[in-house]
Amino acid sequence: MRNRLCKIVATIGPASASPSMLRLLFNAGVDVFRLNMSHGDHDKLAGVAKAIREIEKETGVPLSMFADLQGPKIRTGAFAGDGITLRYGAEYKLSLSSESTDENVIPIPHKELLDVLHPGDILKLDDGRLQLTVSQRTDRRIIAKADTPGELKNRKGINVPGRRLPISALTEKDKADLDFALSIGVDYVALSFVQQPDDVREARELIKGRAGVIAKIEKPSAVEHIDEIVDLSDAIMVARGDLGVECAPEDVPLMQRRIVRACRWAGKPVIVATHMLESMVESIAPTRAEASDVSTAVFQGADAVMLSAETAVGRHPPTAVAIMDRIIAATERDDESGSYKSFPRQDDDYATADAITLSARRIAEVLDCKFAVAYTKTGSTAQRLSRDRPHCPVIAATPDETVARKLALYWGVRSVVTSDISHFHEMIEKADALAKANGGENGERIIILAGYPFGRPGKTNTLKISRIGALE
Repeated sequence: MRNRLCKIVATIGPASASPSMLRLLFNAGVDVFRLNMSHGDHDKLAGVAKAIREIEKETGVPLSMFADLQGPKIRTGAFAGDGITLRYGAEYKLSLSSESTDENVIPIPHKELLDVLHPGDILKLDDGRLQLTVSQRTDRRIIAKADTPGELKNRKGINVPGRRLPISALTEKDKADLDFALSIGVDYVALSFVQQPDDVREARELIKGRAGVIAKIEKPSAVEHIDEIVDLSDAIMVARGDLGVECAPEDVPLMQRRIVRACRWAGKPVIVATHMLESMVESIAPTRAEASDVSTAVFQGADAVMLSAETAVGRHPPTAVAIMDRIIAATERDDESGSYKSFPRQDDDYATADAITLSARRIAEVLDCKFAVAYTKTGSTAQRLSRDRPHCPVIAATPDETVARKLALYWGVRSVVTSDISHFHEMIEKADALAKANGGENGERIIILAGYPFGRPGKTNTLKISRIGALE
């Protein structure tokens, strides 16, 4: 059982891929496991997925996995001697090639990038550590001036702030990785470098409903279309690494808040990611600024916060998870942490189920309920409750294992795989047992939500207030 409502996502890598370490991460508080398709071969990732499902089987706790596709990462080519030294103010030719032996030439094996460059454009290299500005362009060559000195190594990433590149968000490698990821049963697929809504549409056509789609927001052009991208996606990730390279530092916190707000409006899960406890890659404890960063994401209403290098290659993966768990729990105990929870809908298109879940939220607050127990076939009732942010955890009882796993990403939801109910007495009896199994005590109030006739999807129309142990 978790003593918090915001979820924790952990990236799996060399430091955390063993079955024993995966179990430690779960025990420390991980709810969702991220498989990074940019690193690691398919055989190793298949082993990780199998080990996660074994933990799920042993503990009876549905766990979510998502495959994070690499996307069209634009990189430099290779240099003779593994790199060159950029000199401040010096000019370099940008060449369409995969390698170069000339220290005054930077090979870029991406025609689509070179085609859109114009004088004045800025190129950020190696995660923003180095910078060039395009000074000349003719039919035959592009010249760029070095704005920062430093070592430029082979195959470092290139970002061009303000330029939308005419490339798909899915490369051939991504399509092969997607087929593999679906074959091992991931619950979501994260789409990197989304630039426009059509990128999400393309991914959905390929996935065909076999997994949810998480759109990673790491380019300003995606922020410009955030409402439509949120509408097309099953979840959103605020990927602050590349977003911080593409944008000015002062813009990133404002963009994070805007993206989280858009997801809260739409009722879609949002993950805040990158550099959350970065110092814990080496250190046993985070900085105070990092702790504040995690807390801010929780205050803003994020459904989940994510660890990247901290658990993938860090020295203390379970400790990083445990500390993140403590920060979230402490933030949620604060009296002001509920200020984000009441969030009006963008439209007035309410269904009966919306009225039921909004009523449940208010009842939970007034009566200080221990749990809201939602019987759900498709997950929609639990999703609505999560969107409305009740003042208690949501126990989602579903007969569908796939639905239970997807719900592991949602704020406040504890999913349980169980058989359908067939009558009202069974509805109360099973809710009572589920509440006790999650730490409820006799006499504590719970709210029960279901659809009648029972067993039919999309018919949430029943709300009952009960006390644990009332049937004894």
